[in-house]
Amino acid sequence: MNNIETKILEVPGAQLHYEVRGTGPLLLMIPGAPADAGALAGLADGLSDRYTVVTYDQRGLSRSPLTGPAGDQTVAAFSQDAHRLIAALSDEPAYVLGTSGGALTGLDLATRHPEQIRALIAHEPPIPELLPDAAHWRRTFHEVYNTYRSQGPEAAMQRFVATIDGDADAPPPEMPDFSQMPPEALEMMGRIQGNLDYFFDHVLLPVLRFEPDIAALGAAPVRIAVGIGAASPAGVPLNSALVLAERLDTKPIEFPGDHQGLAIDAVTSADIVHAVLA
Repeated sequence: MNNIETKILEVPGAQLHYEVRGTGPLLLMIPGAPADAGALAGLADGLSDRYTVVTYDQRGLSRSPLTGPAGDQTVAAFSQDAHRLIAALSDEPAYVLGTSGGALTGLDLATRHPEQIRALIAHEPPIPELLPDAAHWRRTFHEVYNTYRSQGPEAAMQRFVATIDGDADAPPPEMPDFSQMPPEALEMMGRIQGNLDYFFDHVLLPVLRFEPDIAALGAAPVRIAVGIGAASPAGVPLNSALVLAERLDTKPIEFPGDHQGLAIDAVTSADIVHAVLA
């Protein structure tokens, strides 16, 4: 196990818990809600011999508590936190990897602060506003929110996962095989339960209204790679990634597994990340 240095960064309205591993150029890795840094622990370990890897919990999640009232969070607010974290860690631009909602943070950061990014990997960003049936997905995700309000977070989470996979009426999905995940990722599974109320109440709908500025991304001096899961179903994350890659005129990079592949097969994923960044 690599040595992990744990720190706190004070930002307006929150305290960001972040973890530092390894040596080399800075690589900031951003998980998607309701997960936290534990989701990327295995990947961080696999890259720490080549990079100074920083993972963190986004504001309001797990170990990054809010210091003010809990209001709706936007991708812009999350990307400002990433901007402040990079600025606190280095005077040089960083490599950035974001997965799921964390990829939205990375894309927004690339338009607002392109000078801070050497290269960005956006792994399966869920962007329903890019899809031709965007109005359908707005209604469908609002039904997830309504399920949360009427039935609670566990029922909403089952509906959310099925909706993300493309079938809101599907039965609850089977749990993935977590046997290869590091202890940090398994510990995170318990913390996620404490994130669900905040996620459904203040993050889900505001974040899924995000639409990246394609023209700004195309004009920015940032090399952007779009990642997809080789086994991902034809749901919102995969379809969004394919549309984004097409709009950016780049070929998608295939990672093992599905939407959770970076955590489930961290060893293979680490080699792919390094090959893309290099």
